[in-house]
Amino acid sequence: MNILFNLRLLALLLSSLWFCLGAQAQSSAAPQAASETPSGEVQQGKTLLQSKCAQCHTDSIWRDQRQDARAWEATLYRMMGRGAVWSGSDIHAMASYLATDFGPHSPRVFTPQ
Repeated sequence: MNILFNLRLLALLLSSLWFCLGAQAQSSAAPQAASETPSGEVQQGKTLLQSKCAQCHTDSIWRDQRQDARAWEATLYRMMGRGAVWSGSDIHAMASYLATDFGPHSPRVFTPQ
């Protein structure tokens, strides 16, 4: 039991370190606005999101959060700490899509229940 806890803690720490290193590498580059994102990358992000995230989540989880690309990347890296398996380019594509369609300045989608 203690070994399992230690392994989970180690996995969480390693994923946090990986996220910090990725964020540091990206901080030297100029931030890219959601409107400047190539539409192919946004479409790829949408496809990845529908195939990977929809296995565990309904669309309301990303429809309601309204975060920018950096916050979405942090959320996706946190999901890696919980067992999701993605590459850095997958995360970037999904974050670009989410920031474009579900960012803080995009219109809210109303779905009747």
